[in-house]
Amino acid sequence: MKGGTGDHSYATNSHYQRSVFFEIQPMVIESVREMLVNVDFPGCIKVVDLGCSTGQNTVLAMSAIAYTILESYQQMSKNPPEIDCYLNDLPENDFNTTFKLIPSFQEKLKREAKGKCFVSGVPGSFYRRLLPRKSLHFVHSAFSIHWLSKIPNGLESNTKSIHIKYPYPPNVYKSYLNQFKNDFSCFLKMRSEETVHNGHMVLTFVGRKVSDTLSKDCFQVWSLLSDCLLDLASEGFVNKSVMESFNMPFYNPNEEEVREVILKEGSFDINKIEKFDHVVPYKIDREEEDEDQSLRLEAGQDASPNHCSLLILEMQLSNRCST
Repeated sequence: MKGGTGDHSYATNSHYQRSVFFEIQPMVIESVREMLVNVDFPGCIKVVDLGCSTGQNTVLAMSAIAYTILESYQQMSKNPPEIDCYLNDLPENDFNTTFKLIPSFQEKLKREAKGKCFVSGVPGSFYRRLLPRKSLHFVHSAFSIHWLSKIPNGLESNTKSIHIKYPYPPNVYKSYLNQFKNDFSCFLKMRSEETVHNGHMVLTFVGRKVSDTLSKDCFQVWSLLSDCLLDLASEGFVNKSVMESFNMPFYNPNEEEVREVILKEGSFDINKIEKFDHVVPYKIDREEEDEDQSLRLEAGQDASPNHCSLLILEMQLSNRCST
Protein backbone atom coordinates (compact mmCIF):
# COMPACT_ATOMS: atom_id res chain seq x y z
CA MET A 1 0.00 0.00 0.00
CA LYS A 2 1.46 3.33 -1.06
CA GLY A 3 1.58 5.99 1.62
CA GLY A 4 1.45 9.75 1.37
CA THR A 5 -1.17 11.82 -0.45
CA GLY A 6 0.14 11.71 -4.02
CA ASP A 7 -1.78 10.71 -7.14
CA HIS A 8 -0.96 7.02 -6.67
CA SER A 9 -1.34 6.85 -2.89
CA TYR A 10 -3.94 4.81 -1.06
CA ALA A 11 -5.32 7.97 0.54
CA THR A 12 -6.08 9.39 -2.90
CA ASN A 13 -7.42 6.16 -4.41
CA SER A 14 -9.62 4.71 -1.66
CA HIS A 15 -12.91 6.32 -2.61
CA TYR A 16 -14.58 2.94 -2.98
CA GLN A 17 -13.74 1.94 0.60
CA ARG A 18 -15.03 5.31 1.74
CA SER A 19 -18.35 4.86 -0.05
CA VAL A 20 -18.77 1.47 1.61
CA PHE A 21 -18.33 2.99 5.06
CA PHE A 22 -21.19 5.41 4.38
CA GLU A 23 -23.39 2.37 3.76
CA ILE A 24 -22.31 0.43 6.86
CA GLN A 25 -22.17 3.47 9.14
CA PRO A 26 -25.75 3.01 10.48
CA MET A 27 -24.87 -0.49 11.69
CA VAL A 28 -21.67 0.78 13.35
CA ILE A 29 -23.59 3.56 15.09
CA GLU A 30 -26.30 1.17 16.29
CA SER A 31 -23.70 -1.21 17.69
CA VAL A 32 -21.87 1.60 19.53
CA ARG A 33 -25.12 2.73 21.13
CA GLU A 34 -26.00 -0.80 22.26
CA MET A 35 -22.50 -1.27 23.64
CA LEU A 36 -22.75 1.90 25.75
CA VAL A 37 -25.99 0.72 27.34
CA ASN A 38 -24.50 -2.71 28.01
CA VAL A 39 -21.33 -1.35 29.67
CA ASP A 40 -23.32 1.29 31.60
CA PHE A 41 -21.69 4.43 30.23
CA PRO A 42 -18.22 4.38 31.88
CA GLY A 43 -16.06 7.47 32.31
CA CYS A 44 -13.57 6.33 29.65
CA ILE A 45 -14.33 4.47 26.42
CA LYS A 46 -11.59 2.62 24.56
CA VAL A 47 -12.04 1.77 20.88
CA VAL A 48 -9.76 0.33 18.20
CA ASP A 49 -9.80 0.46 14.42
CA LEU A 50 -8.00 -2.65 13.15
CA GLY A 51 -6.38 -2.40 9.72
CA CYS A 52 -7.01 1.35 9.84
CA SER A 53 -4.88 2.14 6.77
CA THR A 54 -4.13 5.81 6.15
CA GLY A 55 -5.81 9.08 5.24
CA GLN A 56 -9.33 10.49 5.53
CA ASN A 57 -11.04 7.08 5.65
CA THR A 58 -9.40 6.39 9.00
CA VAL A 59 -10.62 9.70 10.40
CA LEU A 60 -14.09 9.10 8.95
CA ALA A 61 -14.59 5.87 10.92
CA MET A 62 -13.03 7.30 14.09
CA SER A 63 -15.19 10.41 13.84
CA ALA A 64 -18.45 8.47 13.42
CA ILE A 65 -17.70 6.35 16.49
CA ALA A 66 -16.57 9.29 18.65
CA TYR A 67 -19.55 11.49 17.80
CA THR A 68 -21.96 8.60 18.47
CA ILE A 69 -20.41 8.05 21.90
CA LEU A 70 -20.63 11.72 22.87
CA GLU A 71 -24.17 12.18 21.55
CA SER A 72 -25.31 9.09 23.46
CA TYR A 73 -23.91 10.44 26.73
CA GLN A 74 -25.54 13.80 26.08
CA GLN A 75 -28.93 12.16 25.46
CA MET A 76 -28.60 10.38 28.80
CA SER A 77 -27.66 13.67 30.53
CA LYS A 78 -24.29 12.23 31.50
CA ASN A 79 -20.92 13.95 31.54
CA PRO A 80 -18.96 13.27 28.34
CA PRO A 81 -16.40 10.48 28.65
CA GLU A 82 -12.79 10.57 27.61
CA ILE A 83 -12.28 8.47 24.49
CA ASP A 84 -9.13 6.48 23.75
CA CYS A 85 -8.91 5.55 20.08
CA TYR A 86 -6.24 3.11 18.95
CA LEU A 87 -5.35 2.98 15.25
CA ASN A 88 -3.84 -0.35 14.23
CA ASP A 89 -2.17 -1.52 11.06
CA LEU A 90 1.04 -3.23 10.02
CA PRO A 91 4.28 -1.38 10.84
CA GLU A 92 4.75 -0.50 7.17
CA ASN A 93 1.52 1.52 7.18
CA ASP A 94 1.85 5.29 6.71
CA PHE A 95 0.58 6.37 10.12
CA ASN A 96 2.12 9.84 9.76
CA THR A 97 -0.30 10.89 7.01
CA THR A 98 -3.20 10.04 9.32
CA PHE A 99 -1.62 11.66 12.37
CA LYS A 100 -1.43 14.96 10.49
CA LEU A 101 -5.24 14.91 10.28
CA ILE A 102 -5.78 14.24 13.99
CA PRO A 103 -5.40 17.79 15.43
CA SER A 104 -8.16 19.22 13.23
CA PHE A 105 -10.39 16.25 14.08
CA GLN A 106 -9.80 16.76 17.81
CA GLU A 107 -10.43 20.50 17.60
CA LYS A 108 -13.69 19.96 15.73
CA LEU A 109 -14.82 17.30 18.21
CA LYS A 110 -14.11 19.62 21.14
CA ARG A 111 -15.87 22.55 19.46
CA GLU A 112 -18.98 20.69 18.27
CA ALA A 113 -19.44 17.96 20.88
CA LYS A 114 -17.34 19.15 23.81
CA GLY A 115 -15.48 15.85 23.70
CA LYS A 116 -11.93 14.62 24.13
CA CYS A 117 -10.49 11.85 22.00
CA PHE A 118 -6.93 10.66 22.56
CA VAL A 119 -5.50 8.96 19.47
CA SER A 120 -2.50 6.65 19.27
CA GLY A 121 -1.04 4.24 16.75
CA VAL A 122 -0.60 0.53 17.46
CA PRO A 123 1.60 -1.07 14.79
CA GLY A 124 1.40 -4.86 14.43
CA SER A 125 -0.62 -7.73 13.03
CA PHE A 126 -4.16 -8.10 14.36
CA TYR A 127 -3.60 -11.85 14.33
CA ARG A 128 -1.76 -11.41 17.65
CA ARG A 129 -2.44 -9.55 20.90
CA LEU A 130 -2.16 -5.79 20.50
CA LEU A 131 -3.63 -4.23 23.65
CA PRO A 132 -3.93 -4.92 27.41
CA ARG A 133 -6.31 -7.54 28.69
CA LYS A 134 -9.98 -6.50 29.01
CA SER A 135 -9.31 -2.93 27.90
CA LEU A 136 -11.49 -2.47 24.79
CA HIS A 137 -15.15 -1.50 24.68
CA PHE A 138 -15.57 -1.38 20.90
CA VAL A 139 -13.65 -3.01 18.05
CA HIS A 140 -14.03 -1.88 14.45
CA SER A 141 -12.42 -3.19 11.27
CA ALA A 142 -13.28 -2.54 7.62
CA PHE A 143 -11.73 -4.13 4.51
CA SER A 144 -9.05 -6.03 6.40
CA ILE A 145 -10.12 -9.47 7.64
CA HIS A 146 -10.10 -10.96 4.11
CA TRP A 147 -6.30 -10.54 4.13
CA LEU A 148 -4.65 -13.65 5.52
CA SER A 149 -1.68 -13.70 7.87
CA LYS A 150 0.38 -15.55 5.27
CA ILE A 151 0.18 -17.38 1.95
CA PRO A 152 -1.42 -20.79 2.61
CA ASN A 153 0.70 -23.93 2.54
CA GLY A 154 0.22 -26.59 -0.13
CA LEU A 155 -0.11 -24.35 -3.19
CA GLU A 156 2.83 -25.78 -5.14
CA SER A 157 0.51 -27.07 -7.88
CA ASN A 158 -1.23 -23.70 -8.28
CA THR A 159 1.09 -22.53 -11.06
CA LYS A 160 -1.47 -21.01 -13.44
CA SER A 161 -3.12 -18.63 -11.02
CA ILE A 162 -2.21 -16.27 -8.19
CA HIS A 163 -5.30 -17.31 -6.24
CA ILE A 164 -8.28 -19.65 -6.73
CA LYS A 165 -9.12 -19.85 -10.39
CA TYR A 166 -11.66 -22.15 -11.99
CA PRO A 167 -10.80 -24.91 -12.75
CA TYR A 168 -8.21 -25.40 -9.99
CA PRO A 169 -6.43 -28.30 -8.27
CA PRO A 170 -8.63 -29.76 -5.50
CA ASN A 171 -6.20 -28.87 -2.71
CA VAL A 172 -6.07 -25.15 -3.55
CA TYR A 173 -9.48 -24.21 -2.21
CA LYS A 174 -8.93 -26.32 0.94
CA SER A 175 -5.57 -24.65 1.56
CA TYR A 176 -7.11 -21.18 1.40
CA LEU A 177 -10.13 -22.16 3.50
CA ASN A 178 -7.97 -23.77 6.20
CA GLN A 179 -5.73 -20.71 6.39
CA PHE A 180 -8.77 -18.44 6.75
CA LYS A 181 -10.23 -20.63 9.50
CA ASN A 182 -6.95 -20.64 11.43
CA ASP A 183 -6.47 -16.89 11.04
CA PHE A 184 -10.02 -15.85 11.85
CA SER A 185 -10.13 -18.15 14.87
CA CYS A 186 -6.87 -16.62 16.14
CA PHE A 187 -8.26 -13.12 15.48
CA LEU A 188 -11.35 -13.84 17.57
CA LYS A 189 -9.31 -15.32 20.42
CA MET A 190 -7.01 -12.29 20.57
CA ARG A 191 -9.93 -9.86 20.58
CA SER A 192 -11.76 -11.82 23.28
CA GLU A 193 -8.75 -11.37 25.55
CA GLU A 194 -8.66 -7.62 24.89
CA THR A 195 -12.41 -6.87 25.06
CA VAL A 196 -14.37 -6.06 28.22
CA HIS A 197 -17.57 -7.77 29.33
CA ASN A 198 -20.40 -6.76 26.94
CA GLY A 199 -17.90 -5.20 24.51
CA HIS A 200 -18.98 -5.08 20.86
CA MET A 201 -17.23 -5.64 17.55
CA VAL A 202 -18.21 -4.73 13.96
CA LEU A 203 -16.26 -6.27 11.09
CA THR A 204 -16.76 -5.51 7.40
CA PHE A 205 -14.89 -7.53 4.80
CA VAL A 206 -15.13 -8.92 1.31
CA GLY A 207 -17.12 -12.15 1.22
CA ARG A 208 -19.13 -14.08 -1.29
CA LYS A 209 -22.73 -15.15 -1.54
CA VAL A 210 -22.08 -18.31 -3.48
CA SER A 211 -21.61 -21.38 -1.30
CA ASP A 212 -20.63 -23.58 -4.27
CA THR A 213 -16.83 -23.60 -4.15
CA LEU A 214 -16.66 -24.50 -7.84
CA SER A 215 -18.42 -21.34 -8.99
CA LYS A 216 -16.56 -19.41 -11.66
CA ASP A 217 -17.72 -16.12 -10.17
CA CYS A 218 -16.41 -16.45 -6.60
CA PHE A 219 -12.89 -15.20 -7.24
CA GLN A 220 -13.30 -13.42 -10.57
CA VAL A 221 -11.07 -10.42 -9.83
CA TRP A 222 -8.04 -12.59 -9.09
CA SER A 223 -8.78 -14.76 -12.14
CA LEU A 224 -8.62 -11.72 -14.39
CA LEU A 225 -5.38 -10.56 -12.79
CA SER A 226 -3.92 -14.06 -13.13
CA ASP A 227 -4.72 -14.06 -16.86
CA CYS A 228 -2.99 -10.70 -17.26
CA LEU A 229 0.14 -11.90 -15.46
CA LEU A 230 0.22 -15.11 -17.51
CA ASP A 231 0.11 -13.03 -20.69
CA LEU A 232 2.93 -10.81 -19.42
CA ALA A 233 4.98 -13.89 -18.50
CA SER A 234 4.46 -15.43 -21.95
CA GLU A 235 5.70 -12.19 -23.53
CA GLY A 236 8.74 -12.05 -21.26
CA PHE A 237 7.74 -9.01 -19.22
CA VAL A 238 7.32 -11.06 -16.01
CA ASN A 239 9.56 -13.88 -14.84
CA LYS A 240 7.61 -17.10 -15.44
CA SER A 241 8.95 -18.96 -12.39
CA VAL A 242 8.16 -16.01 -10.14
CA MET A 243 4.61 -15.83 -11.50
CA GLU A 244 4.07 -19.59 -11.08
CA SER A 245 5.16 -19.48 -7.41
CA PHE A 246 3.24 -16.33 -6.48
CA ASN A 247 -0.11 -16.50 -4.62
CA MET A 248 -2.26 -13.82 -2.99
CA PRO A 249 -2.84 -14.05 0.81
CA PHE A 250 -6.52 -13.25 0.38
CA TYR A 251 -9.74 -15.16 1.04
CA ASN A 252 -13.35 -13.99 0.78
CA PRO A 253 -15.47 -16.43 2.81
CA ASN A 254 -19.18 -17.09 2.58
CA GLU A 255 -21.52 -16.68 5.53
CA GLU A 256 -21.55 -20.40 6.37
CA GLU A 257 -17.75 -20.49 6.68
CA VAL A 258 -17.75 -17.38 8.89
CA ARG A 259 -20.46 -18.72 11.20
CA GLU A 260 -18.65 -22.04 11.54
CA VAL A 261 -15.45 -20.37 12.78
CA ILE A 262 -17.28 -18.07 15.21
CA LEU A 263 -19.34 -20.87 16.72
CA LYS A 264 -16.36 -23.23 17.00
CA GLU A 265 -14.06 -20.62 18.57
CA GLY A 266 -16.83 -19.62 20.97
CA SER A 267 -15.66 -16.24 22.29
CA PHE A 268 -18.28 -14.05 20.61
CA ASP A 269 -22.03 -14.21 20.11
CA ILE A 270 -23.34 -13.12 16.71
CA ASN A 271 -25.87 -10.30 17.03
CA LYS A 272 -26.26 -9.73 13.31
CA ILE A 273 -24.80 -10.72 9.95
CA GLU A 274 -25.67 -8.69 6.89
CA LYS A 275 -24.50 -9.23 3.35
CA PHE A 276 -24.96 -7.02 0.36
CA ASP A 277 -23.63 -6.33 -3.09
CA HIS A 278 -21.84 -3.05 -3.51
CA VAL A 279 -21.17 -1.55 -6.92
CA VAL A 280 -17.50 -1.30 -7.86
CA PRO A 281 -17.47 1.72 -10.18
CA TYR A 282 -15.52 1.98 -13.40
CA LYS A 283 -15.54 5.74 -13.03
CA ILE A 284 -15.53 7.97 -9.98
CA ASP A 285 -16.64 11.58 -10.27
CA ARG A 286 -15.22 13.52 -7.37
CA GLU A 287 -16.04 17.15 -6.82
CA GLU A 288 -14.64 19.41 -4.15
CA GLU A 289 -15.77 17.86 -0.88
CA ASP A 290 -15.26 18.18 2.83
CA GLU A 291 -14.95 15.22 5.15
CA ASP A 292 -18.74 15.05 5.70
CA GLN A 293 -19.69 14.71 2.03
CA SER A 294 -20.23 11.39 0.31
CA LEU A 295 -18.90 10.56 -3.14
CA ARG A 296 -20.90 10.23 -6.33
CA LEU A 297 -20.05 6.94 -7.98
CA GLU A 298 -20.87 6.15 -11.58
CA ALA A 299 -20.44 3.01 -13.62
CA GLY A 300 -18.93 3.40 -17.07
CA GLN A 301 -21.45 4.03 -19.81
CA ASP A 302 -20.39 1.11 -21.99
CA ALA A 303 -20.18 -1.62 -19.38
CA SER A 304 -22.21 -3.06 -16.54
CA PRO A 305 -20.77 -2.34 -13.09
CA ASN A 306 -18.97 -5.04 -11.13
CA HIS A 307 -20.36 -6.03 -7.76
CA CYS A 308 -18.41 -6.74 -4.62
CA SER A 309 -20.11 -8.98 -2.06
CA LEU A 310 -19.55 -7.72 1.47
CA LEU A 311 -20.17 -9.34 4.84
CA ILE A 312 -20.86 -7.21 7.92
CA LEU A 313 -20.64 -8.90 11.32
CA GLU A 314 -21.92 -7.36 14.53
CA MET A 315 -20.85 -9.37 17.57
CA GLN A 316 -20.75 -9.18 21.33
CA LEU A 317 -18.29 -10.83 23.68
CA SER A 318 -19.87 -14.00 24.98
CA ASN A 319 -20.64 -14.26 28.69
CA ARG A 320 -18.47 -17.36 28.66
CA CYS A 321 -15.41 -15.16 28.02
CA SER A 322 -16.21 -12.19 30.25
CA THR A 323 -14.13 -13.14 33.27
